[in-house]
Parts: sequence; structure tokens; C-alpha cells
Amino acid sequence: MPDTDGLNKWLELLPELWTALGQTLTMLGIGLTAAVLLGGPLGILLFLVSNGQSLQNRYAERALDWLVNTVRSFPFIILLVALVPLTRIIAGTSIGPLAAAVPLSFAAVPYFARLVEQSLREVPRGVVEAAHAMGASELQIVLRVLLVEARSGIVLALTVLSISFLSYSAVAGVVGGGGIGDLAIRYGYYRFETEMMVATVALLVVIVQLVQFGGSRLARRLDKR
Repeated sequence: MPDTDGLNKWLELLPELWTALGQTLTMLGIGLTAAVLLGGPLGILLFLVSNGQSLQNRYAERALDWLVNTVRSFPFIILLVALVPLTRIIAGTSIGPLAAAVPLSFAAVPYFARLVEQSLREVPRGVVEAAHAMGASELQIVLRVLLVEARSGIVLALTVLSISFLSYSAVAGVVGGGGIGDLAIRYGYYRFETEMMVATVALLVVIVQLVQFGGSRLARRLDKR
């Protein structure tokens, strides 16, 4: 006889699994949007003010380096707790996926900024010098030279960030952020339901594989070298 009790149990948990997936994607989407909109320009600025670049400024470079390294030095769980007062101001609450997205965004911005800076450093210096020689402005060089030449690396950087922060979102779920991590703790750990723990881990593996596959394929298409 088929195990109808087990099947019914899985069917009862499916809505919660879909809800948890939606919460995780919400946290990840907000964090990645903040990383692109804020961390991208910050990474470009870090590159431009560094030694040997067109906007070289030692004091600005040190200040930005200090800021980025300070935020990145915080373990995410500590950053999550430290930003609770600010999270309440921004999101109106300290629990739920929207609240968890606030510290995720704070962590994502400097992380992505450093990855963008590294990608821009891989652009051949001769390409930038040729653009300068043709009279291109700094904005034109950034938009039409640096970002175009580094776009493949930036896509890969965003892929790495997405996968890293997928695990961060699971940590956020442990302290009330919701999502797949919260579901795994509530059912897989507190209730000793191994099947749910296996299901959540399998779901995370599938998401990671899809993100990595999509990011790698897009990066290869954008790489014209």
C-alpha cells in the first residue's frame, strides 16, 4: 500500500515551501538590486581614485577602502543584529523578508563594489589610454570603455554575489527573516523532520546550479576577447 500519510504530509508542506522560496527570492532580489545600484558606482569610484588612474586621489582612496573593508569585516549575523534599529526605521519591523533585506543590502554593496573594482582592473590599460588620446571624457570612458570591456567579469561577479548571498538569506531566516533557512530550521531542526531538511537543501542546490549556469553562459556571450 502506498504511504498516503507521507504523501499528504508533503502536500501540506508544499505551500509553505513555495512561500519560503518567494521570501528568499525577495530578500535576494532587494539585496542584489542595492548592490548593482549602489555597489556598482562605488566600485567604479574605487577604481578611478586608485593609484595610477585618471581621478587618482590618495585620501579618497583610503577613505573608501576603509569604509568598504570595515563593512565587509562584519560577520553577517553580527551585522544583522547591529542594524536592527535601522531596519525598524527603514522597513517598519525587524522580522520578515523585507526587514532581512536591509542588512543583506548593506552587506551586498561593499562586497559587489570590491568585485567591480577587481573586474575593472583587468581591462587593458592601453584601451583606456587610447580612449583618452581620442579625447573621450571620463564619463564616456567609464560607460563605453571600462564597463563594456569588463562586462563579462562583472556578470561573473554578480553571479558569485548571488550565490554567496543565497546562503546569507538562509542565515537571515534563522533570526526571523523567513525564507528557506527559516523553513529548514523550523521543520528540519526543531521538529526533526529530515525530509524537509533534505528538500530545502536540494532546493538551494537547484537554485545555485541555475544561477551559476545562467551567469556563466551570459558571461561567455558578453566576452568578445
